[in-house]
Amino acid sequence: MSLNVRIALLAIAVGLWVGGRGAWVWQASDYGKQLAEQAADFGRQLADKDRAYGREREEASVAALKKLAEQQAQRRTLENHLQEQSQAHWKEMNDAHQTQARLRDRLATADLRLSVLVDAGAFAAPGCDGGVRETAGTGGVVHGALRAQLDRAHAQRIVAITDEGDRGLIALQACQAYVREVTK
Repeated sequence: MSLNVRIALLAIAVGLWVGGRGAWVWQASDYGKQLAEQAADFGRQLADKDRAYGREREEASVAALKKLAEQQAQRRTLENHLQEQSQAHWKEMNDAHQTQARLRDRLATADLRLSVLVDAGAFAAPGCDGGVRETAGTGGVVHGALRAQLDRAHAQRIVAITDEGDRGLIALQACQAYVREVTK
């Protein structure tokens, strides 16, 4: 081969190498730019998603705090109402206790006497009055009613029993009011 052909082949080989190398460098630079742009786009998308997620979380937090505040307000209202009911219950219990104490005192001092209606037929001998009762007295409306006064001790026991019954009824009413309030 002649020298000119060799130089031409060498020139073509160097040209191909320089062209290939240039293309390689240019393509690597272009890919680097594309990767950089993709990374920047991905970063922007990620930042946008983070901001959107942050806004969503913030809105959820605000909604949860608002609901919590409403529930706390309802709870305070319920507690205040139950406190008022409790005070009314204890006032009613105290009033009933004082009424019963006054009644016991009046019974103890003989200021008051308890009496019961008695069936006259139960004590009369059969056939002695022919089943006709006495005329009504001026102090009552029951025709011919017979009354028997109770012993003070028995009267006081009856008052104590009614006192316990009154307290039980008051406590039951308070419990029912509490349950109604709580289950609203």
